[in-house]
Amino acid sequence: MVQRPPSAAVLVLHGGRETGTEPPPPGLLNLPGTRMRPFVRALGRAARTAGTGAGPASASASSAGPALGSSAGPASATGAGSGVLVRQVRYGHRGWNGDRADPFHDAVAALDALRDEAGDELKVVLLGHSMGARAALRAAGHPLVRGVVGLAPWCPPGDPVTQLADRDVVLVHSNRDRLTSPQASQSLTARARRAGARTCMITVRGGDHAMIRRAPAWHRVTTELVLGLLGSGSLPAPVGAALALPATAEATEGTLDLDLDLGAGAGPAGRPPTAVPPRR
Repeated sequence: MVQRPPSAAVLVLHGGRETGTEPPPPGLLNLPGTRMRPFVRALGRAARTAGTGAGPASASASSAGPALGSSAGPASATGAGSGVLVRQVRYGHRGWNGDRADPFHDAVAALDALRDEAGDELKVVLLGHSMGARAALRAAGHPLVRGVVGLAPWCPPGDPVTQLADRDVVLVHSNRDRLTSPQASQSLTARARRAGARTCMITVRGGDHAMIRRAPAWHRVTTELVLGLLGSGSLPAPVGAALALPATAEATEGTLDLDLDLGAGAGPAGRPPTAVPPRR
């Protein structure tokens, strides 16, 4: 049976270091990559439940990084069915490395490989954690990218935002993060909105940078956001409202509390959510 090409894809970019020119260690030894595997599995399960045809989300180790199956180009793959393709970007170096911005170039190369494989109409959401979120934000100007979901992102104040114009950008950050700044994430959402992006920030009270505390809540909201931005699921209504704010809105206006505003059983203060139709 001939498989139809995927209609949408998620590129997953794990964290790393500020500096480090050596390659990431292989397989499970690459802890930032291993940290993203539960998110990949959650996305695969949700995509199958939504009837998008994503394939199995089981993982296998590879010397090239946290491979989830065979892949051409600098990304490893899972869910290579006819619906949502989920891939993890393989880095050539462990660090950002100043002006070299190595993970950004790896992300662009992975996007180019996806375009060669699936065509120009493929819808892509970039999902990044920490340094990977910085790379995702920087690479969002690629023609395939529809949106970015950044988890505990690293958002230096001087990073550009013009490439985010006409993109959906949702940043999720713990209020207790001690490695990257939730205030910097909130500031970036305002700067990007003024540059023409549709932005939102979600605060995870009591979480941490590694997304270990309240892990189920991190997995659940991330899956909802990614599939919602791809149009393969319903986007929570408060997020949709935040994305629709005008360019002049203050950063605090587009900031939501995971428990108070989104609910979905994410915490004791949550209330039942409403949803908006899938985005197209």
